[in-house]
Amino acid sequence: MMIQSHPKVLGIVGARSGSKSIPHKNIRDLAGKPLMAWIIEAAKKSKYVTRLILSTDSAEYAEIGKKYGAEVPFIRPSHLAEDSVPDFDFLHYAAVWMKENENFQADIILRLPPTTPLCTPEHIDACIQLLIDDPSADSSRTITKVSKHPYKLWRIHGDYIEPFLSEEYTGMKDAHNMPRQSFPEAFQHVDVIALRWKTLVENKEMAGKRIRYHIIPKEEAIDIDTATDFMLAEELLKKRDA
Repeated sequence: MMIQSHPKVLGIVGARSGSKSIPHKNIRDLAGKPLMAWIIEAAKKSKYVTRLILSTDSAEYAEIGKKYGAEVPFIRPSHLAEDSVPDFDFLHYAAVWMKENENFQADIILRLPPTTPLCTPEHIDACIQLLIDDPSADSSRTITKVSKHPYKLWRIHGDYIEPFLSEEYTGMKDAHNMPRQSFPEAFQHVDVIALRWKTLVENKEMAGKRIRYHIIPKEEAIDIDTATDFMLAEELLKKRDA
């Protein structure tokens, strides 16, 4: 599909209710708002997002999502809200559902995780702009430098440990003992993924082969999974607002 200068953009916040690490993490209070409210409000300020929906299996979450400005056109089926379900499944379901039930076929679909409260409208729009400017790109995403380089990681092998990446892969003997300045730069994904309709729905992929990127500062790249993450995010939000 050819993306026009003003594409139809569907933002999808995926917030299931069955978090194991922290029960009901997605609606836990963070600096005076439910956690998922932060990403909803950021997406509402985007200059490109055409429609913003919350994909959830919970009626309670649905009401909270509506309060902060998200649409909830359907309740996510329970089989798509299990721990082992990959993001692709609920994103594909939502994009196809919107086409079949509301005649809304998005040119670009956004995966907007509720656990990234420091995500900004600028992060979101940057990913969309990359796809507008580059018709050959299959997707785009926000990335940040890794906190620990993969060349220094280990894995357990029986009673011993061994480098996670082999010497054949790194091209370095004892890479784990080398200064990080000698390594190629490494990045991790956090926050936003923007996918073309063709990439997600037709090709059934979460990235494709041509992936554009937008680098975000480390201090804006938190993904909440623990109680410590909540405390850190609150401090970072206070500093940002100040």
